Amino acid sequence: MVKTPLANTAVESALGYTFHDASLLKAALTHKSAHHSSVIRMHSFERLEFLGDRVLGLVIAEALYIKYPKEKEGDLAKRLAVLVSKESCTKVAHNLDLLSYIHAAANDITKNSHIVPDALEAILGAIYLDGGFDHAKKTILHLWQDLLSQNLTPPRDGKTTLQEWAQAHHGTVPTYTLLERAGPDHAPIFHVQVSIPNIGESTGDGVTKKEAEQNAAKNLIKKLEKNI
Repeated sequence: MVKTPLANTAVESALGYTFHDASLLKAALTHKSAHHSSVIRMHSFERLEFLGDRVLGLVIAEALYIKYPKEKEGDLAKRLAVLVSKESCTKVAHNLDLLSYIHAAANDITKNSHIVPDALEAILGAIYLDGGFDHAKKTILHLWQDLLSQNLTPPRDGKTTLQEWAQAHHGTVPTYTLLERAGPDHAPIFHVQVSIPNIGESTGDGVTKKEAEQNAAKNLIKKLEKNI
């Protein structure tokens, strides 16, 4: 059950930040499916998410630039992609128990796994507007400190791992095919198949075609993990 707005102070406590403008936090926690007409339109969930995503990317990029002074751009980019991914945002949101505070239609929360990480990004955007970049940076570094301390070696995404293995061992590359695009325009779901001739195939879903391809690659890697 979603907790009342009065309990939003618990979110602030977990964030380590107290809002001067409470309406910003309310907007960041109110998904459009809730149809709350009282939320200020200028600071909608989607607009705050858009802003928070960019602030998060900048803060993490700077942290990586400082932490790995000798690392090449490509490896820094791989680290960044993992740390700002929906999966990482979901982990951070889970630590905040954010799901309990989001105002959204029950069906949307059940079906759309991106609402929770999107809400976290919206909150980061709200903190940036409310307190400025320094406060947003402090909050992000606090929330991401455990994730930043992991991955001592640059991560490799699923598509890259699968392609390098297929080329090295079979002289071929994986083929990705879009099987289906389902759902409404504002919340599409892509279903993609990846296949390697005479080796194997698998499928994956995602809210973008790129994400679906990555998930398909990861699923095929799991099937072939004894060989990769």
